[in-house]
Amino acid sequence: MSINRKRPSTPPKTKIKLKLVITAGPTREYFDTIRFISNPSSGRMGYAIATAAGRAGHEVTLVSGPVELAAPAGVKLVRVETAEEMLKASRRAFAGADAAIFCAAVSDYRPKKRAGKKLPKQMMNRRIELVPTPDIAATLGQTKGRRITIGFALEDHNGRAHAEKKLERKHCDAIILNDPGNVGSDRASAEFLFRGGDWQVWPRSTKPQMAKRIVQSLQRLWAARTRATNAE
Repeated sequence: MSINRKRPSTPPKTKIKLKLVITAGPTREYFDTIRFISNPSSGRMGYAIATAAGRAGHEVTLVSGPVELAAPAGVKLVRVETAEEMLKASRRAFAGADAAIFCAAVSDYRPKKRAGKKLPKQMMNRRIELVPTPDIAATLGQTKGRRITIGFALEDHNGRAHAEKKLERKHCDAIILNDPGNVGSDRASAEFLFRGGDWQVWPRSTKPQMAKRIVQSLQRLWAARTRATNAE
């Protein structure tokens, strides 16, 4: 007589569910009520990351500069314009988060003074003094504790050297070296560096495919951090 025995089922892996902050898009830095300094970032990469993270089951707050994109489904969207506004919104969300991905193309400078009305055009040169905007990744990275942060570096020369310096200065756990040709494109190529690791060259792919890879890399970082914490 044969007896059929059921094999014990393998316990399902615990699915990682994180609270994430993702920044996306450009910022606008005004010198009067109408005119501003900005950059051509479309926000597509940041929105793709937020979409991929939401589909992976994470709780996402997307802090977005002005873009012409629909809000990703299931994601909390916070719209901002300036670097100062993005810092404040990101800081609020980061306070209760597990990790952050800083993908926004934040303007590096803003006019020192903003006129309270539109400045009239003059047939002569006009001088506008610029001052640095806050570095959001570096500011939040200083007090991140065990939280995970991933930064982006858009470089057109000496990319790896500049990205490695940003990894340290911004206190990131990993950094993505972004190619200028990715701006405004539906496809992207990138290089990825874990802190203490070696550079990984990622093949050119669609931004949703790249976003999924970034979220998976974040999950690996979190799992490694958790194992290290449990071993202490």
